[in-house]
Amino acid sequence: MAVGYLGAPATPTVDRVRRTVALLRRRGFAVTPSRLAAMCLGGPLSEAEVEWAVAASPDLTIFEALVLDRHAVSDAGSIRSRAVGHAAESGAYVAMTLDFVRMLVAAAPFIRGVSIAGSLASGGFRASDDVDLNLIVDDGHRHLAYVVVNLLGLAHALRHRAKPVDDLTRRPIAPRLMTANLILERSQCLPLQRNDEDMAFEFLIGEPVFGLDAIAEIFDANPTLLEHFPQLAVKTASFAIDTPRRLPKGLFPPILDRPARALGLAAWRYMQWTRRHRPEALARVAYVRSTMLPYTLFDAS
Repeated sequence: MAVGYLGAPATPTVDRVRRTVALLRRRGFAVTPSRLAAMCLGGPLSEAEVEWAVAASPDLTIFEALVLDRHAVSDAGSIRSRAVGHAAESGAYVAMTLDFVRMLVAAAPFIRGVSIAGSLASGGFRASDDVDLNLIVDDGHRHLAYVVVNLLGLAHALRHRAKPVDDLTRRPIAPRLMTANLILERSQCLPLQRNDEDMAFEFLIGEPVFGLDAIAEIFDANPTLLEHFPQLAVKTASFAIDTPRRLPKGLFPPILDRPARALGLAAWRYMQWTRRHRPEALARVAYVRSTMLPYTLFDAS
């Protein structure tokens, strides 16, 4: 998925490593020096350069083989346990996700692109997590996509009622399993309203599954993303699926998006209500939604 290359900004190595560690920390995980070298802000480094930057920075340390902000050392144990869980659990959930995406894009022909996001993409997945998907959809179909993902996701989760859950994935009928993390209409991507390093990092850690041309189109229209992470120019798609036979687009006119918004909003408010006695879960949802601005669904604006 090569879409051209822009040179890395002339940022001192220590600052680049520190800012990358901060990006990871905001998302609740950390990585080894070798992986940090590959995903560093501004372009890849060598592992030796990362180790030098850590040694040169009073704010960074390597603890339990992870590059951490010194203030996050207390979180190293939980981060490491997530990495271990990912190694044990991710394979089965990736296979499950690919099957779900095949069903999703067959049923929803207005979906242009799908990437695996969240912990399953970042390397911190554990069995109690849900699977986050980032979608690119036709204009006028954001809320319809949200409803279809959740309806198909509920039917899918009914077959996996024994799945471990936590406060975020616990549901009255079936566990939360396949979810929409970020839904962008095509016109919102050309160009993106946000081209900051957090948005670029979202694309960097995402694993493209379907619609590689639609994803590459975003990089063409938003070269600033590649200024933050030149690695995007050579990003591969290890989990890409073939295009399945799809329903006719005419079955889903944009006029359906308004009732879909009402239905989706009601369902979202209900789920928030079920979390009313779990303040940590509510706080986590609020934080995740804040990172998606201005693309969050169901904002008053």
